Amino acid sequence: MAARTDNRVVIDAPQDLVWTMTNDVETWPDLFTEYAEAEVLERDGDTVRFRLTTRPDESGRSWSWVSERTPDPATRTVRARRLEPGPLLTYMNITWEYREVPGGVEMRWVQEFETNPAASLTDTRAVEYLNQHTAAEMARIKQLVERAAGRV
Repeated sequence: MAARTDNRVVIDAPQDLVWTMTNDVETWPDLFTEYAEAEVLERDGDTVRFRLTTRPDESGRSWSWVSERTPDPATRTVRARRLEPGPLLTYMNITWEYREVPGGVEMRWVQEFETNPAASLTDTRAVEYLNQHTAAEMARIKQLVERAAGRV
């Protein structure tokens, strides 16, 4: 059975700036608090395959996995998925959506995943963690994009 999160934030910045900054995988270590490195492995048309490596956790352990994402500038959507989900997840798919709303651009992330039955993490706990973590990351991205837009 799949688990799902659905989070959004409104960013007071031009849509092109929000789109460009959040889809520039190489700069994700500056945009996201969790990533130490983002290495592009391959580009095929609009699809980019890349390796993300996290900053070390409190026990000094880093995590790394390969993902791919395909942005569609015409619809302002991105389809992404982890190709190497790791020991905690059997899969993760993420849809990013951008739409203009009063006050800026709403950026929405829908994450669908399943935890690995062999892991000690349940789908319910993973949803709780991702909802908290995603809100914090979105708040940081909002701040950085709005600063780049001269809004802060």
